[in-house]
Amino acid sequence: MKGYAMLGIGKTGWIEKAYPKCGPLDAIVKPIAVSPCTSDVHTVWEGAIGERKDMILGHEAVGEVVEVGELVRDFKPGDKVIVPAITPDWNSLQSQAGSSMHSGGMLAGWKFSNFKDGVFGEFFHVNDADGNLAILPEGVDAAAAVMLSDMVPTGFHGVELADIQFGDDVCVIGIGPVGLMAVAGAALRGASNLYAVGSRPNCVKIAREYGATDIINYREGDIVEQIMEKTHGKGVDRVVIAGGDVDTFIQAIKMVKPGGRVGNVNYLGSGDYVKIPRAEWGCGMGHKVIAGGLMPGGRLRMEKLVTLMQTGRLDTSKLLTHKFKGFEKMEEALMLMKDKPKDLIKPIVII
Repeated sequence: MKGYAMLGIGKTGWIEKAYPKCGPLDAIVKPIAVSPCTSDVHTVWEGAIGERKDMILGHEAVGEVVEVGELVRDFKPGDKVIVPAITPDWNSLQSQAGSSMHSGGMLAGWKFSNFKDGVFGEFFHVNDADGNLAILPEGVDAAAAVMLSDMVPTGFHGVELADIQFGDDVCVIGIGPVGLMAVAGAALRGASNLYAVGSRPNCVKIAREYGATDIINYREGDIVEQIMEKTHGKGVDRVVIAGGDVDTFIQAIKMVKPGGRVGNVNYLGSGDYVKIPRAEWGCGMGHKVIAGGLMPGGRLRMEKLVTLMQTGRLDTSKLLTHKFKGFEKMEEALMLMKDKPKDLIKPIVII
């Protein structure tokens, strides 16, 4: 079969690979719609997780089941399915301990395009099919549903990590697709004043539609100073980091109140250390909690999130700014994600 792959750090291209083998608990899926991710860019061009050779890229997909193992109960060939980016091994000790995304080791629930071929192939393998696939409901657009693979659960997990409560003042740093979903999730969780940090006009527009009450433009001055001015020097109760770099934690700690929480879901592709300002962290005693996490995956998560689309509480189609048709367009879509033109939020490839 054919796939679009990372050939090595800084190199991508089309390759031929063997058709994947289906284990007794597993499924083989062919993609219907896929989307490249900034994580793919970090992986290839920053070498964020180290060298990878001839590894098919991609971890966001809706597809059609073509084969299932003999022990798979709930899925059959022909089923249209949502495939989460994180596919844990649900019988692992880590899953039993409540950290399914780290089943088999830290970040090891993230298999596609990490240590296993991803979804930018003519076919791809899904482990533990009953635990990781979810039926695409009738009437739900496949392209919009691809956002449930990663963008929605990652943005929402930032909201969970920050533990946003009714009436909280919240700042979301970064309003790319993950940050926009964090804005949407914070609004659903009951945030009151919801500050979104970003500058691109289309992202600003969509952030407001998802519930942002104020836009903080980092090009117009220090974002901490802008937050402090808007909150009359009090700061915010919660911060979600969905963009930036290792220095962004400095700003988050400075703007969050004592007793507040910072939830990070940003993939830190470079830098050796995260920086925390000593004094603003209360000399280590300010009860300013920092939580960073990989999104939960699995079937239940997908089934719950898709109901938000079915009930009209979440419209992910707003993220889809660039649409391509045809398997051969995967390269063009990925390069678009790498170059990030100003009007881009998310590209989608419909196959």
